[in-house]
This record gives sequence, C-alpha cells and structure tokens, in this order.
Amino acid sequence: MGWQKTFTLARRSKGCHLVTDEVLSHIDAGLRGVQVVGMLYLFIQHTSAALTINENFDKDVRRDMDMALDNIVPENLDWKHTDEGPDASHTKTSLVGTTLCIPITDGRLNLGTWQGIYLTEFRHAPHTRRIVATIL
Repeated sequence: MGWQKTFTLARRSKGCHLVTDEVLSHIDAGLRGVQVVGMLYLFIQHTSAALTINENFDKDVRRDMDMALDNIVPENLDWKHTDEGPDASHTKTSLVGTTLCIPITDGRLNLGTWQGIYLTEFRHAPHTRRIVATIL
C-alpha cells in the first residue's frame, strides 16, 4: 500500500539549499512503513523552484551550482514573461527538474554517502515551497 503526504518547506530565497533533514522530518512516518525496499518520489508543486540531489558536505558546491545555473540561464536575457521580474526561473526549473525518486532500503533513504536533497530556489524573494512525497 502506498503512503503520501504534502508538506511545505521553510521560506528560502534564491540559491541551492540542502533540505534532506527537513524532508526526512516530514516523511518519517512513511519511511517506517517500508520493511524491506521501496521508492520515495518527491514532487515540487511550483514552476520557479526545483529539486535535485548533489553533494551534502561542501557548501561551495551549493554556491557553484547557483553560479553555474545563472551562467547557463542568465536573468539578463530578453525574457517575455516578466510578471514577476525578468524570469529565468521557469527555464531553470525545466532544466533541473520537479521530481526526484530515491530508493528506500529497510526504512532509510538509500542515498550515497555524500548525497543530499536540494531545493534549488530561483526567486530572489523568499518563498515557501510545497512538496508531495509519495512512498511505494
């Protein structure tokens, strides 16, 4: 039987933010129901932020990712959709992605030693973000 929960991540402004512990605090009940193996699906319900997995130790990785994404998709292009200012966020969201799937083994996320879950926030103003977690 599956388990699902929608939760909200804390407000954050632009950048790459390690949110593994925050996610775990919301899905603990669902993880406890996985006796042997399962799969966690995370989906962000927004078009101006994304989810990804990357190194969880060196904070420079987060700054480097933010810098690289800004260079790949610069804000100073001739954006037509400018309701919330020059809007590179939708393109970045499509490139990084809205969904993660992470294997579960014996009730624990089976991430690599140096892997963590990131929220990549593309808006300068702080936002909360809704995440749908599904465990099968």
